[in-house]
Amino acid sequence: MGPTLSAVLDDARRRGFVGRAPELRSFTAALAGSGPVRVLFVHGPGGIGKSTLLDELRRRAVQAGRPALLLHGRDLGGSIEDVATAVAALPDGPGPVLLVDGYELLTRLDRWFREHLLPSLPADSVVVLAGREPPDAGWSADPGWRQLLRRLDLGVLPPADSAELLARLGVPADHRDRLAALGRGHPLTLTLLAEACAGGSVPTRLDQLPQLVAELCRVLVREVPDADHRTGLATCAHAYRTTEDLLAATVGRRAPEVWAWLAARPFVGRSGDGLYPHDLVRDVFDAEFAQRNPDAYVALHRTMRQHAVSRLCDPTSLSRHRDAIELMLLHKRSPLEPEVRQLRDTGVLAMVPAAPADRPGVLELVAGTEGPEAAEIYGRWIEAQPDGLYAARSETGVEAFALHVYVSPDDNPVPEDPVVRVVLDAIARRSPLRPGERVGICRTIGNRGAYGRDALAVLAGSVSSLVEWLSRPTAWTVVTGLYEDFWRPFFEYLGFGVLARVPFGGGDVTAYGWDRRRLPLEDFLELTGRRELTGETGPPPAELLRPAPIGREAFEEAVRAALRDANRPDRLSAGPLAGTALGPDLRASLLAGIARLGDEPKGEPLRRVLERTYLCGTPSQEAAAEVLGLPFSTYRRYLARATARLADVLWAIEVGTD
Repeated sequence: MGPTLSAVLDDARRRGFVGRAPELRSFTAALAGSGPVRVLFVHGPGGIGKSTLLDELRRRAVQAGRPALLLHGRDLGGSIEDVATAVAALPDGPGPVLLVDGYELLTRLDRWFREHLLPSLPADSVVVLAGREPPDAGWSADPGWRQLLRRLDLGVLPPADSAELLARLGVPADHRDRLAALGRGHPLTLTLLAEACAGGSVPTRLDQLPQLVAELCRVLVREVPDADHRTGLATCAHAYRTTEDLLAATVGRRAPEVWAWLAARPFVGRSGDGLYPHDLVRDVFDAEFAQRNPDAYVALHRTMRQHAVSRLCDPTSLSRHRDAIELMLLHKRSPLEPEVRQLRDTGVLAMVPAAPADRPGVLELVAGTEGPEAAEIYGRWIEAQPDGLYAARSETGVEAFALHVYVSPDDNPVPEDPVVRVVLDAIARRSPLRPGERVGICRTIGNRGAYGRDALAVLAGSVSSLVEWLSRPTAWTVVTGLYEDFWRPFFEYLGFGVLARVPFGGGDVTAYGWDRRRLPLEDFLELTGRRELTGETGPPPAELLRPAPIGREAFEEAVRAALRDANRPDRLSAGPLAGTALGPDLRASLLAGIARLGDEPKGEPLRRVLERTYLCGTPSQEAAAEVLGLPFSTYRRYLARATARLADVLWAIEVGTD
């Protein structure tokens, strides 16, 4: 009788096996008895290739002339008697090899395996246990098993092995790199992608293959306890890192319980910063949640975004730069998505205020790319405004940096900077600054490598800008930099417009601007929050824009009119202050400003005059003076001073100097 179909199938499986060299070496050493290890404990998430590996180990054992038996936990009854009966089928012969897949289904019997079954096997036996969970602490607590057992954490395939697997699955060469990157080394995903490719579909994102995503979710998570745990899983997939306080924002009081459950998942890692899933798991669960419940996905995104924003806006927070990273990495549909994805996948350096020792390294990077003139000008900016310099460091020094400066039209910019002068002139032509207003400029972004136009540059510019933009109010926010082809699509996505182009530093610097008087910070955050999910780009929609800012004299007149209408909400909301930074509740802003006068030295009479005249329904100024017990001339003098001082207080809010 010739070879059976089973033998042909076995040979086909052998030819399809790829990689896993370290695990194969450990098994070969155990077979040879070259060390004390007799038990290999393989663990990893579903679809990572545990079953494929055990099947290959069985073949290698047979080729080495060793009797071998491969069992799976799902085929066993789960009782000691059932397992003992199955193991009794292990063929006779020297050095038997027992392989047990799906060991997570036998965890109730783990102690029996450790204390009774395995010790009863012949001394030259080799055992391989494979499951989703790592070995129980009982194995390492036993001084004997500590020497005889080796733990093998089965990870993803490296890029070369991924490409080789795709090749063996029949994927054309011109599609392998794309699918290998998409599959992230996860064998089951690569196999499913190869099947999709054979059917004529070559995706660029996992969410383009909903059936594939559903299958991977089924494999990776067999059972999620309830809706809160599912939300916790979605949070972990959507966030760069998951902390218990973030879970408290998304699942509420059950955050500690959900945290513990997530931390125990085989596809979730843990670091000092929180929990993080395997890259492929992140992609799969994020895509699955967006497909399954789009409205809930948007709500979760907004909750997580608000969590990061609120921490960024808190001046007492000790983690603002980490929160800026979280906010930056939520931009999953921006024109710089490849760079953002690279940062998510490879990790980020801390982007923090630069120390004096960082300055020579920064200026060296500038001189090497933008030239000595730029290095000299930036050096003077750093001397004048040292708090505006941010840097990311490694063991070898500064890896990336960003420099932020603040100027106003009344300044003679120090140093004299031709780019800043052109920016101020452009703003003066478009929408002149008013007394007390200033411009915040991210003057340059640089890094080692592809200077100013790679993932490190995106990290430097984004993190430092988020910290600055959310903590220092300005009339205009501007970013100036080289490489317009790289940056312009991103700033258009943020709603910035091009203000000017200036020859500088051996190239053309482009200035992108955001008039914050017309698009306040809260509206900007609303705009970018939407675009993070849609990828929409272009100028802000008209309904988000406020009217053009009014000048100081017109503002004072508007304050006087608002006081007269303080008890007429309909007229107040239609007045000239409605489009200012005082906010939608103008009456509350007026009341807060009047109350503030009373807290100033000698300000109590001014507060009383305004309250009696405009808030208490007094029929005339003469009547107000009489109630206050003031001569009418003294009353009029106090009223003029109080109105002028209130205009000062409200103007400081309007121009962002309060």
